[in-house]
Amino acid sequence: MLSQFTLTWIVTKQDEGKLIREFLKENGISKTALIDIKFHGGAIYVNDQPVTVRHRLGEGETLRVVFPPELPSEGMAPEAIPLDIVYEDEHVIVVNKPPFMATIPSREHPGGTLANALLYHYEKQQLTSTIHVVTRLDRDTSGLVLIAKHRHIHHLLSTLQKQGKVARRYEAICHGRVSKDEGTIDAPIARKSDSIIAREVREDGQRAVTHFRVLQRFRDYTHLSLQLETGRTHQIRVHLAHIGHPLAGDELYGGSRNAIDRQALHSKELSFFHPLKKQAYTFSCPLPDDMQRLIERLRS
Repeated sequence: MLSQFTLTWIVTKQDEGKLIREFLKENGISKTALIDIKFHGGAIYVNDQPVTVRHRLGEGETLRVVFPPELPSEGMAPEAIPLDIVYEDEHVIVVNKPPFMATIPSREHPGGTLANALLYHYEKQQLTSTIHVVTRLDRDTSGLVLIAKHRHIHHLLSTLQKQGKVARRYEAICHGRVSKDEGTIDAPIARKSDSIIAREVREDGQRAVTHFRVLQRFRDYTHLSLQLETGRTHQIRVHLAHIGHPLAGDELYGGSRNAIDRQALHSKELSFFHPLKKQAYTFSCPLPDDMQRLIERLRS
């Protein structure tokens, strides 16, 4: 049996007389979601009786919205890959992704991805859902990833993300000694015209802002803390290369793999407001072994 996500409210005096359509919009349910509910197997009930969005609410009534069942993406198979779960509830899951694991399948990496591992995890919970990644990471970048377990929370979190209310702090090791103790890189990013993967700083690109702070300086490298204000593809990698300090190990943007065999970038901290639990959360995870070992070598 397919699982279906459900939301329930007891109508207060403040909401008495409102159309269900109006009430649901105020509670973050999009027009697209309402169409899905109407035509793809969802339902709306008041006191366990089916109603339409034109029903006017009365104080004390129980409003229940049942979302359509979600089907896992075709061609994506569950795989029994261990997950480092930092936090999980019925709506979201936060995972510490290891390096060398793609977030979702692609032609180059059709299996062994975080999405495959999540499908297996969901299967054990008897949860049927597509994979809704809120904060995606590149394959070689390690650290915290936020995943929504159903469409509704994905919509709410994506809206918060566009408003800059999903905060991510990274740690990185870059080439050279960054001279400023802290600073901001405000430089637009666009896709390189001769590549489907690489990006570059270009005037006609999308605005991109990265804040950085030096944690440690070594002879030929710098250990940085970085905060994203925007979330462009490869943003940190492109911005550090732009200021002449590409990430260690990032060959795509001018880094060398002499010290580490992947880009030395880790999603260290994740903060967001949970729109259904009405609570702020902050999670962190330690640097992975390869970056820890590199720092120890550089110190010595």
